[in-house]
Amino acid sequence: MRILITGNMGYVGPVVVAHLRAALPGAELIGFDSGFFADCLTTTAPAPERLLDRQHQGDVRELPPSLLRGVEGVVHLAAISNDPMGNRFEAVTEAINHRASLRLAEMAREAGVRRFVFASSCSIYGLAPGAARRETDPLNPLTAYARSKVATEEGLGRMERGGMAVTCLRFATACGMSPRLRLDLVLNDFVAGAIASGEITVLSDGTPWRPLIDVADMARAIEWALTAAVPGPGGILSVNVGSDAWNVQVRDLAEAVAAEIPGTRVSINTGAPPDRRSYRVDFSRFRELAPDHQPRMTLPDSVRALRDGLAAIGFGDRGFRASRQIRLKVLEGLMQEGRLDGALRWTAPRQDATPSREAAL
Repeated sequence: MRILITGNMGYVGPVVVAHLRAALPGAELIGFDSGFFADCLTTTAPAPERLLDRQHQGDVRELPPSLLRGVEGVVHLAAISNDPMGNRFEAVTEAINHRASLRLAEMAREAGVRRFVFASSCSIYGLAPGAARRETDPLNPLTAYARSKVATEEGLGRMERGGMAVTCLRFATACGMSPRLRLDLVLNDFVAGAIASGEITVLSDGTPWRPLIDVADMARAIEWALTAAVPGPGGILSVNVGSDAWNVQVRDLAEAVAAEIPGTRVSINTGAPPDRRSYRVDFSRFRELAPDHQPRMTLPDSVRALRDGLAAIGFGDRGFRASRQIRLKVLEGLMQEGRLDGALRWTAPRQDATPSREAAL
């Protein structure tokens, strides 16, 4: 099986590549990425792209159709990947997350791709008080990032898909250790704060609900979407991916981290207005469809993996919120250096420093 993975050099991608290499050892894995975060490695191991058969660098807005020749499955991770970046680059988010995604899906259909896996998000539920949200409930996206995911799901639903099965995985908020760790995600931020300063600072009043999922379990769900018998040819499925046990209020998340890292103080801004992005999610459909690919990581498991992974690289940066582990800071730094323009296009070709298995031979 030949699989194209877009956005493989981000936070989730390296974990997906490692999992697919282990789970599908005979597969040909091809990466395609802009390389914005190629240098943001948080591992002492070799570059994760060595597990790929081929690595291509380029802009997903201009992905060449020839790259899809012979591809059976597409894992589409490439995106402007969080709310701060989406707010800063709203037009670019629309261009990359929505329009480029639909163009890629159309090219994949024309190339005869059988499985198209789109990384969507539970953030599309936005402000959702009351019962946990199911796939059939109304959507309430509050940010450019969430709106782009809704628009892409809707576009995929309207397009003529031919024999290509499309699965939209509405992932809970990502967390956990990765060779390209992000610290602009709530659990990862809390663990980094606990390690670097012995304190977790909750900027909200701590009441918002968040569903979470470890990146290792995201990779297992992607494997399922590539290999399972759903949806049928030409069909489309949107499914919430996560675990009911991981619907957690932010204040309880902070206390769970403190319990795993002794001596950590938790500071909650009880006077702050509630964060409008608050929602619980129902994952029963995913349990029915993918009983053998359910999340395995518990909250303590993820905290310990982050703690140990950060310790392995000697992490202790109290100023990590301004570091290269914050994706918006990386983009702003590249723009200040004149290497990226305002549309997030490289102003000069980037040297590829991340060899694939092909390059290593």
